[in-house]
Amino acid sequence: MKQYVADAFTEKVFGGNPAAVCVIDKWLSDELMLKIAIENNLSETAFIVPKGEKYQLRWFTPGGEVDLCGHATLASAFVMMTQVCPGMEKIVFESREHGDLVVAREGDLFAMDFPVYDLKEVPVTQAMADATGAMPLRAYLGRDLLCEYESEDFVRTMSPDQDKLLKLDGLLLHATAKGKEYDCVSRSFAPKLNIPEDPVCGSGHCHIVPFWAKELGKSEITAYQASKRGGTLYCTVNGNKIILRGKAALYSVAEIFVD
Repeated sequence: MKQYVADAFTEKVFGGNPAAVCVIDKWLSDELMLKIAIENNLSETAFIVPKGEKYQLRWFTPGGEVDLCGHATLASAFVMMTQVCPGMEKIVFESREHGDLVVAREGDLFAMDFPVYDLKEVPVTQAMADATGAMPLRAYLGRDLLCEYESEDFVRTMSPDQDKLLKLDGLLLHATAKGKEYDCVSRSFAPKLNIPEDPVCGSGHCHIVPFWAKELGKSEITAYQASKRGGTLYCTVNGNKIILRGKAALYSVAEIFVD
């Protein structure tokens, strides 16, 4: 089985967020796909199976399957369009919980049509402050917990308590603040998925970007994920949909030997 590793939301390797992409003829067992994700020890391993003119897509973290993953979808589209089917300009991925996800080439960018998570404002708590190191200005809950902080500098330098993050609501914790050079900056933490920090979280920006679009009164948002690797997303919010755009770079191609 051939496996590719691509760095998403970056134009060069060793930046952005790495994802493994396995292109297979038919589905493996869930147990085996999880074992491969654990063996890779990346935040995501994507599995692609052709289905007519579409491609079924699933995402596994070392902690289990997730319903949506932006950077691994971008990596999957990049791999399909540049390695498997060079010249392809658009691809439709069929997901289990979010229907069809369309990715199109826009020059050197890959534009992903993703759903927006509904956010409900929730009370700011001392537990949030204890886990992250500062009291959020506001907090919102969708699939994940989104906490807004006063300064970009805090978000860039924060070192949350992973054990305390486990006790907060939401699958992931996204810390965000208004940016200086960018519209917003953020960090994403996922100890519930055995991922201390997700370097650049696409699905997280389905929470982050709609918040800032409303807050800033604009539909076009340039977002920066301020992890050590770093990554930039060029986003457009349109109602309950969001276009996430980013670049990608190929890191490796390998053969996996499994029964």
